[in-house]
Formats: sequence, structure tokens, C-alpha cells
Amino acid sequence: MHIRIIHICRYQFYAMSLLSNDLVMLIINVLSVALFAALFLQSGIDKLLDWKGNLGWLAGHFEKSFLSGVVPVLLGLVTFTEVLAGLICAYGVVELVVFDQQVYARIGIIFSLVALLMLFIGQRIAQDYPGAAVLANYFLLGIASLYFLV
Repeated sequence: MHIRIIHICRYQFYAMSLLSNDLVMLIINVLSVALFAALFLQSGIDKLLDWKGNLGWLAGHFEKSFLSGVVPVLLGLVTFTEVLAGLICAYGVVELVVFDQQVYARIGIIFSLVALLMLFIGQRIAQDYPGAAVLANYFLLGIASLYFLV
């Protein structure tokens, strides 16, 4: 029985040494950048595939605001920013894993934060406060992700 305990402890020590601080930071960075890649690629592609549906919903969402006349332009701008952020983040994941670099991951997170800020401002103008509150959580995650990428 004594030998088995030593054997288990040796494996535990081996597992702990595999999870170095650098590896844990890489995992955190890859997962957070991958989350933003998935979030904005899905959102941007959905807007492109269902442009009329999204435009109709947003026109109703902003009909009582000063943005009601420019919804199509703003939808295009948000869609472009989301797809760009998603693509840059997707490449950032590759860059983190393959090249051990963080340049595109940082740029992707910055574009993600810009997209989130645009969405947040839109929700606040439309007086959709619960929707804005959800976006604030993503924004905080983006700020933390950018911090860990430094």
C-alpha cells in the first residue's frame, strides 16, 4: 500500500510539472481568443446570411431613436467589425499555438472590444438595458483577455 501512495504522488507531481505557468497562460489565452473568434464569426455570418431579418428587427429596435434613419449603414459597420474581429481572433489562436506569438490575438481582442462597444452603445440608445448588461460582461472578459495577452 505504501508503494501505491508514492506511485500516485509521483504522477501528481508529474501532472503538476506539465501544467507550468506558461502552459496555463497559453491555455487561458487560446480559450479566451477562441471564444471571441466563435462569438463574432457566428454573429457576423448570421447577419450576412439573414441580412433582411436582422435589418427588420433592428429597424424596429431603433425606430424611436435618432438612429432610425441610419440602421442599414450601422448594421453594415457592425457586421464588418464583427467578421473582421472573428477572423483576426481565429488567426490569433493559430498564431498563439503554432508561432508562440500574440500580435494578432491582441489585435483581434481589440477589434472585439470595439465591436462590443458599438453593440453596447446601440443597446443603451435603444433603451435595451438588459441587453446592454449582458454585453458589459463580454466586454469585461475582453479586457481581462487583453490584459493576459500582455
